Amino acid sequence: MRAIVAVIGVVALALAAAGVLGVAGAETTPTTTAPASPPPRTVSVQGVAGAPIEPTASAASADAAYRQAMAAAVADGQSKAQFLAEKAGATLGAVQSVGEGGGSIQCPGEEEYTGVQPDFGSGSTGVAVPPVAFARSRVTARRAPTHKPHAEKRRATAHRSAVEPCTVSTQVALVYLLG
Repeated sequence: MRAIVAVIGVVALALAAAGVLGVAGAETTPTTTAPASPPPRTVSVQGVAGAPIEPTASAASADAAYRQAMAAAVADGQSKAQFLAEKAGATLGAVQSVGEGGGSIQCPGEEEYTGVQPDFGSGSTGVAVPPVAFARSRVTARRAPTHKPHAEKRRATAHRSAVEPCTVSTQVALVYLLG
């Protein structure tokens, strides 16, 4: 009988302990977290631009032309962001991020770019024209000169040397805060 009384006593203590823990757990107040602040309002744009580049550009002039195009692309992106901010009834804030989008080179007609490639960065999305052998400009066939053959020859040579510049194009991704 003593064993039964001992077991009942242990069970009673266990129930009492469980009841105390249950009350203690119910009496604790949950921790409150501060409401999350909304994410900042931003506007994201792509600025695009181009700049002239000589078909036989050196490394320095190719990089300078590419940087000129990037500067124009940033100005284009800022103009777009300003327009969008005004349409949304906001003011344009500080730049939050800038990303280089790469570039490409296009030449007029059948002209090919043979200069040094600019540093298009790792974000290159366009396909730059690889350097290849300089293609001869097209010169239309002319009738045999009736007079002044030397003047006709000089004119054809001048036409061949007048090479139109190519265009280096780029894009820049910009994210601005809105106020």
